[in-house]
Amino acid sequence: MPLYIIERNFAEQLVLSQDAAAGAMAIIADEGNTWLYSFLSADKKKMYCLYESPDPEAIRAAAQRLGFPADVILPVDKIDPAAFA
Repeated sequence: MPLYIIERNFAEQLVLSQDAAAGAMAIIADEGNTWLYSFLSADKKKMYCLYESPDPEAIRAAAQRLGFPADVILPVDKIDPAAFA
């Protein structure tokens, strides 16, 4: 399945509890996506997420249901450093 990086910009610092993350994962999966992992900036106002997804529309649908921004959605390819060793 294709990989995508999603850039999310928040007006306030993001506080995400374990319960909220579990609920988000269910909605993300319901739209056909797999949330692989995320990076949160030091000021907690920007997040970069890596998803497996059939297409950007599925990512946007999940973001809309969650009330999360999806400011930039970029298709990416995985490069494994071990392949160069």
